[in-house]
Amino acid sequence: MAVHLLGIRHHGPGSARNVKHFLEAVKPDIVLVEGPPEADAMLQWVGNEELKPPVALLCYQPDDPQRSVFYPFAEFSPEWQAILYARKQKIHVRFMDLPAGNQMLVEKEQRSQKENLPEPANVNQDGVLYEHLELQKNPISYLSDAAGFTDGEKWWEHTFEYRLNNDEVFDAVGEAMQALRESLPQKDKKLEQLREAYMRRIIRQAAKEMFHTIAVVCGAWHVPALHNGASQKDDDELLKGLPKTKTECTWIPWTFSRLSFFSGYGAGINSPGWYNHVWHHPTDDGTQWMANVAGLFRKQQMDTSMAHIIEAVRLAGALASLRGLPKAGLEEMNEATLSVLCNGESILLRLVQEELIVGHQIGEVPAEIPKPPLQLDIERLQKKLRLPATADFKDYTLDLRNDTDLGRSEFLHRLLLLGIGWGRQQFTTGKGTFKEQWRLQWDPGYSVEIIERGNLGNTVEEAATNSVLEEAESARDLKVIGSLLEKSIPANLPDAIEALIHRLDNLAAASADVIGLMETVPGLITVARYGNVRKTDATMVLSIINSIITRICISLPNACIAIDNDAAQQLLDLFFKLNDGINLLQDAEIIAGWQQTLQVIAANKNTSPVIGGYSTRLLNDSKLLDADKLIQYFSFAMSSATAPVIAAAWLEGFLKGSGTLLLLDDDLWQMIDNWVAGLADDNFMQVLPLLRRTFANFSRPERRKLGEKAKSGGGTGRQQFNMQADFDANRAKQGLPVIIELLGLKFNGMEADGN
Repeated sequence: MAVHLLGIRHHGPGSARNVKHFLEAVKPDIVLVEGPPEADAMLQWVGNEELKPPVALLCYQPDDPQRSVFYPFAEFSPEWQAILYARKQKIHVRFMDLPAGNQMLVEKEQRSQKENLPEPANVNQDGVLYEHLELQKNPISYLSDAAGFTDGEKWWEHTFEYRLNNDEVFDAVGEAMQALRESLPQKDKKLEQLREAYMRRIIRQAAKEMFHTIAVVCGAWHVPALHNGASQKDDDELLKGLPKTKTECTWIPWTFSRLSFFSGYGAGINSPGWYNHVWHHPTDDGTQWMANVAGLFRKQQMDTSMAHIIEAVRLAGALASLRGLPKAGLEEMNEATLSVLCNGESILLRLVQEELIVGHQIGEVPAEIPKPPLQLDIERLQKKLRLPATADFKDYTLDLRNDTDLGRSEFLHRLLLLGIGWGRQQFTTGKGTFKEQWRLQWDPGYSVEIIERGNLGNTVEEAATNSVLEEAESARDLKVIGSLLEKSIPANLPDAIEALIHRLDNLAAASADVIGLMETVPGLITVARYGNVRKTDATMVLSIINSIITRICISLPNACIAIDNDAAQQLLDLFFKLNDGINLLQDAEIIAGWQQTLQVIAANKNTSPVIGGYSTRLLNDSKLLDADKLIQYFSFAMSSATAPVIAAAWLEGFLKGSGTLLLLDDDLWQMIDNWVAGLADDNFMQVLPLLRRTFANFSRPERRKLGEKAKSGGGTGRQQFNMQADFDANRAKQGLPVIIELLGLKFNGMEADGN
């Protein structure tokens, strides 16, 4: 019996090639691969034409899908090539790592213990030792340092991944790892010890089953532990009483981006796209790679000639020679690309990084593989609606008047309600509400979320409906229910919509919170608008809107009395949104009730001044105040008997949103001008911040026009309000620069001559 230990780097093209050649030469009876034994049944799919890497084994707890682990494979993964060889040769192949169910619970136990550890001791230069501190340096980096490399990954690539015909590579790897494990301080890593003990158990089991030639494919670090490990008795004692939980496994598509370090994958690599190139073109001197880069640039309308490619390849080779490397690697290729093809523009190299070095490749999984019903329904709808899952983002502009696009929109909105953010809605230009812009990008992690949501229903519609109903049942806030209703309408969930409407009606009837009612209405008005576009009956929603606005109109006048400035500003924003929504509805009865409420608020002397001013402005915009009535409101609010701070707050409310009224109405302009001129110095300094805030909200053209009007002296004013007898021309002349500064304009040394 012979046991061959093949130490590899996960997802290494050279390691994969060496494993493939070794197996073809040795012809083992059985292949043991580092991986979860629970997934042995899934190995039968390897070799199926419809299972195309990159893919991953997903192992999860059925009762808690968030507790899951992925085992990714690319075509250039040594484990994948070993499994593929065994399947093609029809020999036994098994996973031999510690079961995922055990690993999950052990890791959970270790995290719990780590959280309960005391704080690490302080360290000073006098020799106080660290406690609970582990050095994070990668053991491989010691070998790369000895070889003169500053990067352990680069050393491994040039030593193992780029070399061809490495007949004795696995012996060399084993010796190197043995030296490292003997030289480095031993650390108490319980999980690693358990994993290696279980691997030895599986190897012994294969020997007992009378397999003569056993090939073991595992991470290079584990080779010494499997060759000269503990005895069977010690391993059995170590593995005794391990906690275990039930797990299920399936294949899912994976992406190159999720194979990279940047995704957070612990065994990731820097450049999946580059490794894929090295796997398919092992003898490439850089010409094929540079041709790919040139093709990418040409798609971006950048001129790239054959001469560029030749010079870039020569430069990469020269750099490799200067550095004593046998072959140009990715670093040399990137430097040559930056110098020759990018003209030194690093932003172009970022494009190469995204498109070629990492890449957007996504795997495929056969439809026959056992999957949860919800996932099958999602895949069915993706195919029906022609929305393929891609690793790169793809934009869709949907016309909701088209049945297919309407179905796409409903599907994507339902997924959002399930918390699956495959599609993200973007801003779209144009008039009307029949257009939607979406950006779609698939993440393999959604597979876990789909499994987790599977208990809500077997179809997307059923699961989304149940998800909404569960959230609505526990909600006590009108705003939450209104938001759910707003999201459910575009998702076309009739049962959820009906339940939400009744829930909203009951909560609104029992609510005395006028602020909460006002926060709910704008979203409901949006729902009513969607009702027409999506062929949804919005009658029930409109009846609730009418009922809520009626309650608002009854309670709002009292809510505007005796409130502080922060509450008044919050209420002012709600006034703005509510008024826009009511105007959008174009319901005469609702508009009439709202305008009557505004009149009550504006006429009440105890109303918060900023609210009173804004109510007056809304009445004026609706043509409900004639000129004399408007002047009457202004005279009362801006009279000398009114405290300057209150008058400034009233003016802020009246001018909210636009200052055009001051440009068009000379009487109002003159009244404000006289009021400012009549302020004492102390009072002016008090109201200046409020006035600056008011005018700062105007657009730049409005402020410029107001400044020009202030420079020219403004309007003529009515005789009864010009207070000419009290007017001090010299004082007004001195205050003109301040007024111009108030409007946010530069004075520019202009002379204020009073004309």
